[in-house]
Amino acid sequence: MEGEGGCEGNPSADASGSLPPQREKHTPGSGECCSVVESPETTHTDTMGLSTGDQEKDGTPVDAPQPDCMTMGLKPIEPLSGTKLCGYLHKQGGPLRAWKYRWFTYDEKKCQLFYYRMAQDVNPLGKVELCNATFSYPLQGEEGTFHIQTPERTFILKAATWDLKMYWLQQLQLRRWQHRDQLSSDCSRSTSETLTQDGQQLLDTLFSLTSILCMCQELVWLLHKALESAQLEKRACAEFLAAEGEQERLELLRHGERCAADLRYQVERLKRENEALQRSLSERDAHVIELQSNIKLLMEKNQAKQQVIVKLSDELTECIADPQRSISSASISKQTFRQMSQELDSLKDDIEAYKTQNKFLNSEIYQLTKLWRNSSEQEKSLMVKCAYLEASNCQMESRYLGVLRKLQDTKLLNAQQRDTVRTLIEDALQENIKDVIKEFDEYGFKLIPDYEVEDMKLLSKIQALEIRSNNLLQQDIGDKSLLARWTQYLGGRSPDDLALSPELKGLLRWGIPREYRRRVWSWMVRTRTKSDRERHPDLFQQLCEKSLTTPHPASRQIQLDLHRTLTTNQHFSSPSSPALQQLHRVLLAFAWQNPEVGYCQGLNRLAALALLVLQNEEDAFWCLVTIVQSLMPQDYYTKTLLGSQADQRVFKDFMAEKLPRLVAHLEEHNVDVSLITFNWFLVVFVESLPSEILLKVWDAFFYEGTKVIFRYALALFKYKEEDILKIHDSTEIYQYLRFFTKTVTDSRKLMTIAFTELNPFPMKLLRNRRALHLQRLQAELSELEKLQKEYASEKSQRKDKDLDLNASEDDEDVWIV
Repeated sequence: MEGEGGCEGNPSADASGSLPPQREKHTPGSGECCSVVESPETTHTDTMGLSTGDQEKDGTPVDAPQPDCMTMGLKPIEPLSGTKLCGYLHKQGGPLRAWKYRWFTYDEKKCQLFYYRMAQDVNPLGKVELCNATFSYPLQGEEGTFHIQTPERTFILKAATWDLKMYWLQQLQLRRWQHRDQLSSDCSRSTSETLTQDGQQLLDTLFSLTSILCMCQELVWLLHKALESAQLEKRACAEFLAAEGEQERLELLRHGERCAADLRYQVERLKRENEALQRSLSERDAHVIELQSNIKLLMEKNQAKQQVIVKLSDELTECIADPQRSISSASISKQTFRQMSQELDSLKDDIEAYKTQNKFLNSEIYQLTKLWRNSSEQEKSLMVKCAYLEASNCQMESRYLGVLRKLQDTKLLNAQQRDTVRTLIEDALQENIKDVIKEFDEYGFKLIPDYEVEDMKLLSKIQALEIRSNNLLQQDIGDKSLLARWTQYLGGRSPDDLALSPELKGLLRWGIPREYRRRVWSWMVRTRTKSDRERHPDLFQQLCEKSLTTPHPASRQIQLDLHRTLTTNQHFSSPSSPALQQLHRVLLAFAWQNPEVGYCQGLNRLAALALLVLQNEEDAFWCLVTIVQSLMPQDYYTKTLLGSQADQRVFKDFMAEKLPRLVAHLEEHNVDVSLITFNWFLVVFVESLPSEILLKVWDAFFYEGTKVIFRYALALFKYKEEDILKIHDSTEIYQYLRFFTKTVTDSRKLMTIAFTELNPFPMKLLRNRRALHLQRLQAELSELEKLQKEYASEKSQRKDKDLDLNASEDDEDVWIV
């Protein structure tokens, strides 16, 4: 024997397994040993083969025929009769794990693989027991390497090619199976001969001994259980006796009872689980039986249908082949055919009757639909006509009240006529204004203000009638079409999908319906404050917490202005209203966020309107940030109000260009419009316009900026230009300008003036004029500061001289510093 062998504990053989004789698909991971055999495509017989023992003298094995590769891939390969498995392989061995070239031959009788140094050697160097061996090959090893692992050691062999390796592995496995089959057949043959010789008596003895053995095993099992029970009893008694007091013994008994109760509970639970599993198993068995029966029925139906199809196909073929052939009486009898013909005729008659009835019903439905459409159109036209008549009535009544108001102001009437006019006015005012128009709108704004003076009450009634007239004329056509356009524009869009576009700009100028105003405002505010929100996502909460811990210098002024904010609005009219507390938090947060502005009177109204529409404190805060820091020019709300003053001068320039007659009339009576318009610009018309028009102004203002304020301010003067030109007293002009914006009721007319009649209105011109007037104001402010400093220095010098004179006249006085 040679002192070499495989290496035990070889890592490449850890995942080894027996090799099946037919092809299988398996994809193991890298580093694994694969027990799957692939059939070789070709076999090289220059290094191994099947031989009959005849070899050439130089030691080269004789070529032998090889099995077909397709056969090896699909079923076990049967070794050829009278052949011997032998050939040269490389074997790894020795302390250096070197490869050595050896001659291997397989012994059929002993199921052993012997290896020699050369093919001519008589004595083998060693052997490999194949009875209990496993075969494998590493995926990452050298080409042709495979392992034979026995209980004693692991042999690592290598063939010249991959095909030879696979052929060796398959042949060794097949020959080992053949050896096992031979042993089993020999064993059965010997057993049958023994039974024949000994007879039936030995079988009976064997059965009796088997039964006795089973009984003994059961007895041993029972004795084991009894012994365990006795040991548990002994342990419990020992613990019970070892206990020092009654309390400990009682505790031991309680512990035993608890354990027994737990065991009983577990037994019951296991019983319930067992019953549930048995029920589930029985249900599944019943379901399986039902499915099997259904499958059987379906198969029978399918078979019957197939037979019918085959039969009909044959008949169809015969009919096509011989069209003159009559159908046999076996398939359809004459009587049956006659009955079927009668039924067919009856069915045709029924179909014709149903068609006639269907035509009649369709004509009836058409007539009814036509009548319904006509009635709907008539109803719609009557509603429009009714609305038009009601609007005309409101207009007539408004004109009637206007005439009474003019008669009341005229001085040409005598006393009796004055009394008659006063009586007519009282009769007209007896009807409640709330019957003409509702008192508050959807946002809580009072539509018609309360006037204490009787003349103003008459004006309020006239205004209510005009608003009612405009609403009736516009609600059926304008509002519905506008809502439809907004619905079509926003349909299928998420709140973040809106984008700046001419279409959106045009829709915003016409106004946003109440259903979509909050959504569109939120989007426009988010668009203008996106970068600030991304940098400080929790800014509002942090500022509110800071307001609670640290008082702001402007907090007192904010608290005073809270109760002056939108006093006619339902949500801010009560001192205990929650909206006032929300407004207080928003204004304090903004004061901390923008220390340059802090708080300016007028910001309370801006934030209040944002709260009413957006209905959220944080959104209202960011809306206020958008107006002050993005939409309005710089220094608009600072202490100097330079931006606001510059806009007033720019507005006067535009007014002189667009409304020269009105400007000349106002200058003639020394009327300064900035006293009225300054507040318009500062709070964007809040509490100056009716709520319906105010919200439309803000809709366009968020998109186009301050240019909208200039457009609407000019449009208001254009709207009432003729009325203002009729007044020739400066005091009356000022009184009229203070409230005339509240009398504007036709929002469509005002919007048309603002965006159509005042064109062109370039934004570049507005910026240039604003920059020019801002530069002039800064120069004037610098000059004023210079004069103030000179005056202060002169005043201090004059005071020092007066003190010197007093000191020289009374030298005895003592100055105490």
